[in-house]
Amino acid sequence: MLQSSSRTDIDPQETAEWREALQAVVQTHGAHRAQYLLDNLARLADELRVGWRRALNTPYVNSIHPSDEPAYPGDLELEKDLGSLIRWNALAMVVRANKAYGELGGHIASYASAADLFEVGFNHFFRARDDRGQGDLVFFQPHSAPGVYARAFLEGRLTEEDLTYFRRELSSEGAGARGLCSYPHPYLMPDFWQFPTGSMGIGPISSIYHARFMRYLTHRNLLDCQGRKVWGVFGDGEMDEPESMAALTLAAREGLDNLVWVVNCNLQRLDGPVRGNASIIEELETLFLGAGWNVIKVLWGSDWDALFARDRHGALARAFATMVDGQMQTFSAKDGAYNREHFFGQTPELAALVEHLSDAQIDSLTRGGHDLRKIHAAYAEAARSEGQPTVILAHTKKGFGMGAAGEGRMTTHSQKKLDAQALLAFRDRFNLPLTNAQTESLAFHKPADDTPVMRYMHARRAALGGFLPARRTTADTLPAPDIHEYARFALTADAKEMSTTMAFVRMLGALMKDPQLGPRVVPIVADEARTFGMANLFKQFGIYSSVGQRYAPEDIGSILSYREARDGQILEEGITEAGAIASWTAAATSYSVHGLAMLPFYIYYSMFGFQRVGDQIWAAADQRPRGFLIGATSGRTTLGGEGLQHQDGVSHLTAATIPNCKAYDPCYAAELAVIVDRGIREMVVDQQDVFYYITLMNENYAQPSLIAGSEAAILQGGYLLAHRVPDAGATPGRSVTLMGSGAILHVMTAAADMLVKQGIETFVYSVTSWSELARDGARRQAQWLAEPATAPTPYLQRLLGASHGPIVAASDYVRAVPESVRAFVPANRPLVSLGTDGFGRSDTRAALRAFFGVDAAAVVKAAHAMLDHPQG
Repeated sequence: MLQSSSRTDIDPQETAEWREALQAVVQTHGAHRAQYLLDNLARLADELRVGWRRALNTPYVNSIHPSDEPAYPGDLELEKDLGSLIRWNALAMVVRANKAYGELGGHIASYASAADLFEVGFNHFFRARDDRGQGDLVFFQPHSAPGVYARAFLEGRLTEEDLTYFRRELSSEGAGARGLCSYPHPYLMPDFWQFPTGSMGIGPISSIYHARFMRYLTHRNLLDCQGRKVWGVFGDGEMDEPESMAALTLAAREGLDNLVWVVNCNLQRLDGPVRGNASIIEELETLFLGAGWNVIKVLWGSDWDALFARDRHGALARAFATMVDGQMQTFSAKDGAYNREHFFGQTPELAALVEHLSDAQIDSLTRGGHDLRKIHAAYAEAARSEGQPTVILAHTKKGFGMGAAGEGRMTTHSQKKLDAQALLAFRDRFNLPLTNAQTESLAFHKPADDTPVMRYMHARRAALGGFLPARRTTADTLPAPDIHEYARFALTADAKEMSTTMAFVRMLGALMKDPQLGPRVVPIVADEARTFGMANLFKQFGIYSSVGQRYAPEDIGSILSYREARDGQILEEGITEAGAIASWTAAATSYSVHGLAMLPFYIYYSMFGFQRVGDQIWAAADQRPRGFLIGATSGRTTLGGEGLQHQDGVSHLTAATIPNCKAYDPCYAAELAVIVDRGIREMVVDQQDVFYYITLMNENYAQPSLIAGSEAAILQGGYLLAHRVPDAGATPGRSVTLMGSGAILHVMTAAADMLVKQGIETFVYSVTSWSELARDGARRQAQWLAEPATAPTPYLQRLLGASHGPIVAASDYVRAVPESVRAFVPANRPLVSLGTDGFGRSDTRAALRAFFGVDAAAVVKAAHAMLDHPQG
């Protein structure tokens, strides 16, 4: 047991000798030698069971010492002028919109804090994709979008009219201008934005998996991504989102030194401080260091260097170490006199440090995130860092430059209007070449192209490959293999028993063997491959690992053994649906991000898709992805024993809300083959911006061969599967139509057998997609509203024209799914919908279907009720 506190120095002379020894090592042999010795001492401390661990926080000072900063490679004065122009145009754009309309919103303060972080990147680091290389990937902080638009305006990519229609995308169409969306949205501006970041937390996790996917492409020899970086500029408040932190250890474990995050630490959320009673920068430093990242802190500007140099006793570092962010925000909102009294006046040592400074000079002391030199030094260090991802924690002020109108204030996030006095103060603060009248009228300002600042801006971007952000969609077209090459077994199943999951895996394996498309197929699973019968793919194609396989797997002698490989094709993401969908998004957007078409298939428990990571799927849709989402063990009654949280009754309802998602719920392997074939051709041959959601079942049953000529109907959403006529002598005129999808189609055929024995003529329709039927009906309805005389009949009405009687529609999902087609059935055909509303239970399939009222008996009962009481 220690006899004294580890914080008590019982031998100051010995302590001084140790300190002097370490200083001598650094002076004589450098920092690397000192690091080596300290690492060895730490290991020895572990062996001796000393119980010491290095604190994961460093002093609240810059990580890079002024003596280690590289020379600034640009023209600081021109870059400051350029940054000021962009600041003004961004502010004018938002304030003009809200002065005129008052309801559009927008953000000034976020960009005001991040402007210099962006500008150093734009002028020196962010490389665009050009003919010489693929360029970098940049994730922009969404609330800073006005600043990105303002720069694009100076670059000549957006006009003054475009800026006028910020957040008025519909109004711009009739004015010959381009409407600018609120945040980065590739779907709305497909040649401009690359990555949607407006839903907080999705940008960070997406950037990690994009960086990893670039390694995947390189290791599989599909595309050389070496030397390229993924840059992400995010907010400190955004780090509270679970997705922001969900994959930090993956980035470190994979050694993603192609990844750099810049966290804009302005210490504020919308409502107040990020950590009012603590320090978000220290918290983030601990988290990132613990996760294995390289952390660079950019806290104080160059004007603090002299103060730190004079501070021989560490008074500043001690003061900052005990200061919480709520107090830091108060200091940032106050003037120099207040800060002299309340911060520097805390101790005589602090007061002495600034006794030579005026109140105005104290007021102008800057944070590191507003100092171009400090930012550049951090970016340069991050760019050359090897072996681990880097995060730069940049200390800024929210609303920087907005003065009394919003700098560092609680209300600054929502500040959208400034009065004349505030506008003039902003102009003077940034030395803008504007008259009073121009300032008060919020006139946009763009210098002539031959001025030094404009020539400099264009030269810097030319040196870095061109303008950013920019999205390209040119990618190679891939030939689709003939459907019979990979799915003949399904097309001519001849009543062989299998589940649609088994059929899919067999198709997937055959597709991966295709010499042209096969290498571009990306199978993705979240630790469920064996559940889905995919273990046979492990040995054939390998599971991707950036370090190969460093162990002999327990099942090495098995034909299904686990095999990891550096060029492995399968992405096995572990138990992380958020990570797996981020991985899918990276692959599904490769055509636009890298100019290389890839075709991902992400297979997962259907309940853990749209319900669990629906926001990420929505963001993926914004990026116009091309790929397949495969919801396996789907439906509320197919995964009997798993119970409530595993049984999916809603995914098709959610999928129907995404405009570029085509959702199918096939029952038969032949239907599945037709749908997969069409999806492949639509995405990699025709290069359409759609993605497919297909649900699969784990239930084995006899698979029929494809009905000749049914392909088009399968893709449109449904076809007539069977027409059952009673024996002679039955009561005429009693007919009923049954519509079922997926697992419940078997229920419908069983019910049809029962009904026909009861003398009722029965028509059975296989519905492959309720949403495609509903969308077709909605399109026809819109055409009818526009031109009633020429509008075509909805496909569903034409399809049902071959049948008679009332309709019973059912699926293994909530009633709202089959209900979605009600408006498009013939007017004289009553319809009742059956579904699995409510919470799931654990039991057998038969018991569950009886419980939810979607078994054959329930269908028969519903049919009789409609026949016997047609007005019910």
